[in-house]
Amino acid sequence: MSDATPQTTYNRVLLKVSGEALMGDQGFGLHPPTVERVAREIQTVHAMGVEVCMVIGGGNIFRGLQGSAQGMERTTADYMGMLATVMNALAMQGALEALGIHTRVISAITMNEVAEPYIRRRAVRHLEKKRVCIFAAGTGNPYFTTDTACALRANEMSCQAIFMGKNGVDGIYDKDPAQHADAVRYDEISYDDVLAKRLKVMDASAIALARDNDLPIIVFSLDEPGGFKGILAGEGTYTIVRD
Repeated sequence: MSDATPQTTYNRVLLKVSGEALMGDQGFGLHPPTVERVAREIQTVHAMGVEVCMVIGGGNIFRGLQGSAQGMERTTADYMGMLATVMNALAMQGALEALGIHTRVISAITMNEVAEPYIRRRAVRHLEKKRVCIFAAGTGNPYFTTDTACALRANEMSCQAIFMGKNGVDGIYDKDPAQHADAVRYDEISYDDVLAKRLKVMDASAIALARDNDLPIIVFSLDEPGGFKGILAGEGTYTIVRD
C-alpha cells in the first residue's frame, strides 16, 4: 500500500514558531509566501492524522521586553507583544484555511470579534475534530513569554511533544553556529543540561515546566522542506530535550 499514511509515535503535538520565522528575508512584519510555506508544512503533518496546535511569537512585529528596555512601561509593552501574536495567528489561520484545513485562533485575551476565548475543554474538542488550534496572546499575563505559553498549552492539551521550529538552525548547539564554525550540535540533551549550560532553547520557566511534566522538546529547522513531517515519521535532523 504505497499511499499508506506514514506512522508516527506522536498523535498530538504543539508547534512553536517564532514571529521572526515569518518575516522571510524582510527585516520586519509578515512575509506572506513564508507564512504559506509554513502552512504547507503543517498541512503535510495534518494529513498524517496528527492533531496539531500552535503558538506563534510576535517578535516580527513587537517585542515587549525590547519595548521595556527602551523606556516603555513593561506591562504595557508585554500586552502590545501579545497583540502582535494575535496578528500572526490570524495570518496563519488564513494560510491554513486556504489549504482547506479548519483552524481556530484561540486568544488568552478576550476579543470575540476575531478569536475564540481560551477554554481548555473546547480547545481539546477542536483538536479531536482535527482542527488546528492556534493559541494567541501568550498566557494573557505580562512578564510571561510565548515560550512559557507554549509549555503551558502543550501540557493543558495533553500534547506528546513540543516541536520548536527554528529558522537557520537544525537543532541545539553548544554555541551559536552562525558565529562559531566549531559549534557542536546535540542529538539529545537533558532539561537540566539545557538550564545549566544556559542554552537558548526556551526560557528557563518553560524548560522547567516541560521537565516537570516529562514533555519532550524537539528542536528542528523550519527551513528544511518536509522537515516537520520527516521528524514525525522518524527521519531528519533535530535535537530532542528530555530526561
